[in-house]
Amino acid sequence: MTDDSADADRPTGLAMRRGAIRRCPACGEGHMFTGYLKIRDHCDHCNEALYHQRADDGPAYLTILIVSHLGAPLLLWVFLTYQPSPVSMLIWFSVGAVTLSLAFLPLIKGAFVGAQWARRMHGFGGPEAEPSST
Repeated sequence: MTDDSADADRPTGLAMRRGAIRRCPACGEGHMFTGYLKIRDHCDHCNEALYHQRADDGPAYLTILIVSHLGAPLLLWVFLTYQPSPVSMLIWFSVGAVTLSLAFLPLIKGAFVGAQWARRMHGFGGPEAEPSST
């Protein structure tokens, strides 16, 4: 059973956009990451707890899906239009895939964490959402 008033104070789209720009999903001011993909335990601006996040492999899978769906049609078009050598295609498309993956991964992970925060998943709902120690 969901409470619509509880969801209204945490808009999912806004939280995901804030996360995608690597900011705290709660305030939009503090930095979410301490490194390339390491999430801070707490926001340095509003002190919102961020250690609850459980993005796991989801951002990596979604990154692979997006990069492959962008690269496959482009690869086919380049091959049919320009007919470059296989070695040059291997080099350029490998570099492109790695570059896109490295660019998309933190954006997608931030959006995942923002969605989890907005939907109160994995303990983001506050002390009442924490599992009991019994």
